[in-house]
Amino acid sequence: MNKFKEIRPIVLGVAIKNNALLVSEGYDHSKHQTFYRCLGGGIEFLEKSTDALKREFLEEINVNIIIKNFLGISENIFTYQGKHAHELVFYYAISLSDEDYKDEYIVNDDNGQSKATWISIDEFKNGNKILYPEEIFKYI
Repeated sequence: MNKFKEIRPIVLGVAIKNNALLVSEGYDHSKHQTFYRCLGGGIEFLEKSTDALKREFLEEINVNIIIKNFLGISENIFTYQGKHAHELVFYYAISLSDEDYKDEYIVNDDNGQSKATWISIDEFKNGNKILYPEEIFKYI
């Protein structure tokens, strides 16, 4: 699937602990902008969204998650690295076991390595840091 030419179904895990959200950091070179997004990724054909979410967390940060409940779905049309993209985003409330909890994680994905960390929800709500997709604010 070409994520810049088709509607892409993705799933994101909303992990909140001590009023902080687990997010990965990204950078859009065309906008010169650092942003954050909850962890997750693409849903493969014939794969349930919950299975995709568990798989993505295992692949990206080597953590088993507990899916608590479905929060909702949104449509996200955006521009990233100068290219237009269109996603249908499934959101789930999740938790990590205490033994898997870290202040920071190394994320391994298609783009190489990045980091994920817990950032205060207030940092996003007051505009100090950018959180995508914007529809996530309904669930945090």
